[in-house]
This record gives sequence, C-alpha cells and structure tokens, in this order.
Amino acid sequence: MQIKMKDFRGSFTVMITPMTKEQEIDENGIRENIDWQISEGIAGLCPLGSTGEFVSLSREERFRVAKIAVEHVKGRVPVLLGTAAETTKEVIEYTQNAKELGADGALIINPYYCKPAENEIYEFFKMISEAVDIPVMVYNNPFTSGIDMKAELLAKIAQLKNMAYIKDASMEIRRVKEIINLTDGRMKVFNGTDDIAFEAFLAGAVGWIAVCGNIIPGLSQQLFDLVEAGEIQKAKELNQKILPLLSFIENSGKLVQVVKAAVNKIGHAAGPSRLPRLPLTPEEDEKLVQILKNLGVL
Repeated sequence: MQIKMKDFRGSFTVMITPMTKEQEIDENGIRENIDWQISEGIAGLCPLGSTGEFVSLSREERFRVAKIAVEHVKGRVPVLLGTAAETTKEVIEYTQNAKELGADGALIINPYYCKPAENEIYEFFKMISEAVDIPVMVYNNPFTSGIDMKAELLAKIAQLKNMAYIKDASMEIRRVKEIINLTDGRMKVFNGTDDIAFEAFLAGAVGWIAVCGNIIPGLSQQLFDLVEAGEIQKAKELNQKILPLLSFIENSGKLVQVVKAAVNKIGHAAGPSRLPRLPLTPEEDEKLVQILKNLGVL
C-alpha cells in the first residue's frame, strides 16, 4: 500500500554527532542541539548523515542516536534519519528501525564501496521500497560514493513506492531541472552542496540538507524562505554573507572537523571528531575563527 508522503521542505540540518573528549557519544549534547536547532526555526533535522559520522559509529551507536533523536524531537519538526550502509540487508534493517521509532523518513545513499552498476542501484532501492513503508530521500553524492546517479536513473527510481525525494550533491545545477522534468515533479529535489544552495533554490529545489545548519540554522532556513517568498535580492545578499562559511565547509576537505570546531566555538555540543579524523591545523582554525567573526556568530 502506498503511504501518504510527508511534505519535506526548507532547511534540514544534517546534524553532527556530539562526542565527549573520550570520543563517546554525548547523549545530552544531542538533545541540547536538537532544542537549539528547533528554537532557531529549522524546518527539519537529519541525524546520522555523513556530517553525523555514521560510517564511524557502531551498529549499536547508530540505533542509540536514532532513538534519542526521534524521541527528543517529539514531532516538533520532521526527522529524516540516515540509514545508509554498504549492504542492502543492513540498509533495510536500519530503515525498518527508523520506521519503528517514528521517524518521518530515511536518507539513503547508494552503496559506497562496491561501486554498483545502474541496475544494481535500481534493485537496491527497489528492495528497500518493497521492504519498508517510509518516505525515502535518495542521496546522490559522487564525491563520497564514487557513483553519480544521473537524472534518467533517478527518474526510474522515482517510479518505485515511497521514493519521492532526492538529495543531489552532484554540484550540477542543471541536474535539478533535469530531475524535475524527467519525473514530472514526482521526485522533489533537495540541494546537497552548501555553497550552491541559492542557485539550486532558483532552479527549483524545495530545500537543502544543510551542513551549515549546525552553525547557522536560522540563516540557513532564512535563505530558503527568502527565495520562496520571491525576495531574490535579499536572498542574494544573505547568500553573499554566508558564502565564505559555505565555501570553507565544502572545499576544506575536512567537513566534519570544520563543523565540529565551529559548533564548539559558538558554545554548543560538538566535541572531537572520531579518529582517524584529526583536528584542524592552527592555520585552518584561524581562518574559521575569522569567518565566524565576520558572520557575527563569534
């Protein structure tokens, strides 16, 4: 039976997973960050994405983070849980758990080590579609997975039950329009690359999975709201203001470390990244401090 799709729209923060100095999960930190995010007006939350270091967490830790997040949000905003893994069986297990917890949807990238062929990717999402009734946001990120899911493949996946959203991090603005056109709007596009969010909204994206939302949740939502309201000049000015941060996040090669360092500096729960990720160099840290000061958040 086809389930009624949630209407995901706006800025969804792809949340960090706060940790203690011993690199254990900071459970209270997760709750505190959720409350702060919601108070800042964020549209939705996405725990256990790449920024949440899901590949560095154990199975038990992933289940624990998912439970804490869904239970603490208590329906105040939509929760889109990252349920990615390398095997179809694991993804189905994580996605079933997301549904049982009451999550509003799941964010799923294609298997990222085995480099599956197009027919394997299609069958992967088909099996998930048949196994779990929960809205799925398909995640295309060629940089991290080594696979670029083209618009034609996504259009085929969009025919499957529950596959109504795509987070596209291909960095190609034309891809937004291609997906919309080839799916007749059935598959709604979320931007997945922070520094081109403004352009993606203009092209038809209905939201973004925002890494910067960990640092500036209010501004990340405001950027989308301004474009949606047709206040393009104001949106352009805001984009220019936050662009140094967005560019640093995307181009540093240390996305998790940059975000966690920034969140620590502005006084919210982050802690260290899990090893083998090392902290920022003094030069990188100095650059981040200047960006945050220019933004007025430090």
